[in-house]
Amino acid sequence: MNTTNPLAYERIFWSHGITHIAGVDEAGRGPLAGPVVAAAVIFPREATIPGVNDSKQLTEKRREILFDEIYRYAIAVGVGIVDHEVIDRINILQASLLAMHKAVDALSVQPERLLVDGNFFSHENIPVENIIKGDTLSHSIAAASIVAKVTRDRMMRDFDREFPNYGFGKHKGYGTRAHVEAIRQYGLCAIHRRTFHIASSSHGTKALSADTFRK
Repeated sequence: MNTTNPLAYERIFWSHGITHIAGVDEAGRGPLAGPVVAAAVIFPREATIPGVNDSKQLTEKRREILFDEIYRYAIAVGVGIVDHEVIDRINILQASLLAMHKAVDALSVQPERLLVDGNFFSHENIPVENIIKGDTLSHSIAAASIVAKVTRDRMMRDFDREFPNYGFGKHKGYGTRAHVEAIRQYGLCAIHRRTFHIASSSHGTKALSADTFRK
């Protein structure tokens, strides 16, 4: 397979008469605060948007531009959100999978196949192709990664206004030095994930870290 072609996976299924293929990805597994957000995107056959790539490889400004273009050209876009309380209750892996299910359920068009970033997702009614690093290999998954990331970033900017001491508008809840220091000064706020902890580094400083599969 020519994985340098961003439609390589989609074309396999299009060639078998499968029309509605949804790319699925999530954002927010690693942060210490806020929700995990997933998106599902279905494009028309052979449609591509120049510049769509793994959201982590794009600037914030570019993601915002592409976000609008994705909504303009996609057949359907679905978003799923799972908040910090559910993350603490069921663990971040299960919360990420739940957000993906919510995103698929939110699509206005029923997909015939799901292309999903990672290797853990399954669906009762729709066949799934799990793709490691899918956000760099599939146009549909990359688009979903952008929608999920922009949606979550906007939510964190809103939380920044509600909890102005933590800098959520800048770091979006990730465990930066500034975020750690804010937690040390002000304690945890309402949207912090209680099952994510502060760990000592080899240099004697402290940094927030989380076990992705922690229960």
